[in-house]
Amino acid sequence: MTQQGAVLQGYNNELVKCIEDLCMQKEELNKQIQQAEDEKNKLQHEIQVLTEQLECVCENLAQKVASRNELDKILAETEVAYMKILDSSRTLLNVLKKEVGSLKHVPELKTN
Repeated sequence: MTQQGAVLQGYNNELVKCIEDLCMQKEELNKQIQQAEDEKNKLQHEIQVLTEQLECVCENLAQKVASRNELDKILAETEVAYMKILDSSRTLLNVLKKEVGSLKHVPELKTN
């Protein structure tokens, strides 16, 4: 019977060692889980901060694009108006040249 008790004691010792090993594995896994959760929370916070920054940049960009589009419109209208002024100036110059040319054919008035 003593031999059976010794075998039983050996089994018991092995069982206790296995249970201790499993507990140590569980503790290590708990540490890894906590680290992973901490990293996840950190990344989620960074994503939130970056998302807010992205929204600000997008709003700013949209305002700048709208301003640029308005400036493009104003520039196009100004160029059209300027071309009309140039055309009118050329027409006026041509008319003036004709008038001055026709004045050369008019006899000069003589004074007594």
